[in-house]
Amino acid sequence: MSNTTESLRQKIESAGDLQSVVRTMKALAASSIGQYERSVKSLGDYYRTVELGLSVCFRAAGSSALLTGSTKRPDADAIAAVVFGSDQGLVGQFNDVVTDHAIKALAALTNKPQVWAVGDRVHARLKDAGLTPVGLFSVPNSIKAITPLVGKILVEHETHHGRNEVTELHLFYNRPTTGAGYEPVSQRLLPLDETWRRKLAEIQWPAKNLPEVIGSSTATLRALIREYLFVSIFRACAESLASENASRLAAMQRADKNIDELLVKLHSTFHQLRQSSIDEELFDVISGFDALANTPKAAARKETK
Repeated sequence: MSNTTESLRQKIESAGDLQSVVRTMKALAASSIGQYERSVKSLGDYYRTVELGLSVCFRAAGSSALLTGSTKRPDADAIAAVVFGSDQGLVGQFNDVVTDHAIKALAALTNKPQVWAVGDRVHARLKDAGLTPVGLFSVPNSIKAITPLVGKILVEHETHHGRNEVTELHLFYNRPTTGAGYEPVSQRLLPLDETWRRKLAEIQWPAKNLPEVIGSSTATLRALIREYLFVSIFRACAESLASENASRLAAMQRADKNIDELLVKLHSTFHQLRQSSIDEELFDVISGFDALANTPKAAARKETK
């Protein structure tokens, strides 16, 4: 009985320690979600500035200059895609969801895409599906690490773009939803959407003095497009990391709930065993007391006889 009680006590202590770790991870995941979401919001003003600059270039050059920076040849079409995943555990189906979404979307395109994977696990899943990535990037572990990653992606894109190997650029990542959920999304960055470009060209300038493009309008346009790509890829990466932590938070919440239920059962079993042990000890005490109480009476009866 004592060994069983001691074993339960150790299980309760272990479950309590595990719950402390789980709750710490919950707090870290929730904090990380807030940081990545704030980083996305902080891009809003800068993205608005880039949009205004593009609107000036599009308006000044007219429809003939609404281009991406290279001439698209029908016989040299190429598609580039970047798939953002996770290299850490406790994220459930995070990598499977975004990989399946990317594979289905890319399979609907006419040309074979060149894929870059962000994360070893996504890279392995794409390779197993027959879509071997041409490049692999490490998943950022902080907000500061996102900027170097975006720079590397842009360098790879510009290298292939300069060789006329890439005329389209797609992003695939998980985006946070309400609560602790996420959903896979895709975004085509290049070529620039015609409707989007025309809307930008029609944006009303916020001040009375209309701006003018200084220097080469083509160089300015390409510089602004590069900033547009930077902001878009940065946002995609930050939202992917926020979704990763949202998935981890949901997993930790389920684990915390399961540990709570386990602790309730362990405590209940422990108290039952402890009460049973106490009852047995009390029964032994009462039995011993009765035996002692009856002993003098028996001896007195013998002396009387």
